[in-house]
Amino acid sequence: MPDATDPQDQLPSPPRGGGGKPRLLHLGPGDIVSFGRGQPGGTDVAIPLDDPGISRHAGQLEAAGDYWRLSNFSRSVSYVVENLEGAGEYLTVAPGRLGAPVPFEFSRVVLPALAGTASFKVFAPQHAYLGDRPSDGLGEQTVHPFALDPTAKYFLVLVALCEPRLRDPSDSTLPGVGEIVERLRPLDSCRDLTRSAVNYHIDYLSFTKLRLDPGEEAGTTADGGGRTGAKRARLASVALRFGLVREEHLALLPRRPRT
Repeated sequence: MPDATDPQDQLPSPPRGGGGKPRLLHLGPGDIVSFGRGQPGGTDVAIPLDDPGISRHAGQLEAAGDYWRLSNFSRSVSYVVENLEGAGEYLTVAPGRLGAPVPFEFSRVVLPALAGTASFKVFAPQHAYLGDRPSDGLGEQTVHPFALDPTAKYFLVLVALCEPRLRDPSDSTLPGVGEIVERLRPLDSCRDLTRSAVNYHIDYLSFTKLRLDPGEEAGTTADGGGRTGAKRARLASVALRFGLVREEHLALLPRRPRT
């Protein structure tokens, strides 16, 4: 684990069958290191990636404050940076992109290679946050625009609604009202949950808590489509975009049966 000041890179295992454990490369603010196949032996790059499908000088990364930048020197392929704490979250760095900022604390850089993929990990400095000390300013207190109670039943409905996208951001499907009922019923507090109750909670979240524009809805009221489907999609989109429901909230749901 890195401390609050020194970025680290976990290099792949020694190349060309050298064996041993992955090495750590410590970087200070402003340090720049290169990665790629390198010349024979890989001594001219700090992060050697032993695959003939990777350019000799594939790119570089730079430590900058509490984040880091990635440059892609390839002219034809994109690189992927995976958030190791983000339940499938990732970003892509296009060919020729220089200095792309990466906000993740724990990342894996993945390059396409002839042998599948090649990768190395980057552990960025711990991010800094404001403390809990209240403001000394005068006047009325700021009212939170999205005041949600994580202990309320409507919040469980919201978590169940967002669960597929929290587990896989590329999954565009949303559970229907009946699926939400079945997902939550194993909880003691939801044993008597009905479809009507779930619809009520969705309306309450949409129009009272998140104050969505009802004019955006149109069409029929059939469950899973038309107006109801659009409402659920809009609700999930806002909740995920503003971080109202996060990966740690999945622990509120019943444990999923093993398949």
